[in-house]
Formats: sequence, C-alpha cells, structure tokens
Amino acid sequence: SIAEQGRARGTELTERADAKIALLGAMYGATSGAAGRFMPQLTRLFPRAVGYVEHAARVGERGQQVCTYLGRWSPAPGPEWFEVQRATDTEAGERRATREARSHGRFSRNFVVQGSAAEWALAWLGHIRQGLHRAGLDAQLVFFLHDEVMVDCTAEHAEQVRELVVAAAEQAVRTVFGTVPVEVPVATNVVTSYADAK
Repeated sequence: SIAEQGRARGTELTERADAKIALLGAMYGATSGAAGRFMPQLTRLFPRAVGYVEHAARVGERGQQVCTYLGRWSPAPGPEWFEVQRATDTEAGERRATREARSHGRFSRNFVVQGSAAEWALAWLGHIRQGLHRAGLDAQLVFFLHDEVMVDCTAEHAEQVRELVVAAAEQAVRTVFGTVPVEVPVATNVVTSYADAK
C-alpha cells in the first residue's frame, strides 16, 4: 500500500488516511490543504504515476483529449469552451479562461484514472462471472458499484466464491494491464445481509 511504502521510504505518508488524501489530491489536482502538503511525498514515491496524471491535466488544459489505458477517449470540450479560451482581452476574460482550462484539466486528469479503473473493474466482473459459471456454483453476481461487487450464494459455497472473487481481481490486472508489478488489493467479507458488509 501507499502507506507501507511511505513508511519504508521515510516519507510523511505513513498512515492509510493520509495516503488516501494524497491519492485523491493527485486524481483531482489538489494544491492546498492536506492533499497539497502530501503531494510532494506522493510524487517522490511514485514519480511516473504522478507525472502521468499531471501530463493528462496539461493536455486537458489545452483543450485536447486524453484516453484510458484501453483507448477510450475523453470527450472534447465544446465550442463554448474554446470561445472562452479566445476571449482573453480583459482581465476578467483571462481569469475565466484560466479557470475553465484548469477545470477541464482536472476532468482529464480524473478521466485517465477513473476510466482505466473502470476498465479493470469490468474485466474483474467478467472474470467473476466466468469463474462462477465454470465452477458450477449456486452463486450469482447481483450487485456492482465502482469497486464493490456482491455475489449471492449458499453458505456452503461462500469460501469458494470469496477465493474466486480475489483470483478474478488478479486475473483482471493481467487481462487489462498485462504483466505489471501492480497489485490490486481486494477486501472480502462474507455476510448474511448486505447491511452487515463493510
């Protein structure tokens, strides 16, 4: 995890909560507050990753498109955006153009992260479904939201389904990204009611 690597390399990012703030800061371009304070630490730990999202932000600020890992392109800004970018003959116009450019840069920065994560999640769902089918389990994929899945199954199959869900996550990394030194940790919880899931 980021916090583990932060502790190992002597940075301020030693707590999970701080690492999460830094990660969200990188995804949304935070420059102030706690996220801004932790960004230099995150950059030292993961210079290529931070550089990648920073590059996506600069591309977006120019009104250009970015793409996810599997090649889905972000929508281009509309004609109004470009009109705002050209209307810089006054101080107010310049401020508005800068504000709108930064806003689109934040969108582009987030698009490459969230879009690529969504591609991984879709592969994960596919591998879960395929694994359940191959195993012939009395189980069904019944819920998915962002990075959370729910499989309904009999109690006797719960452990097998749990292992299948974790294995499917690892397989999804290989499917989408190939052989990379990246782990996607998956926390599982076996409960009798969704209200008890944490």
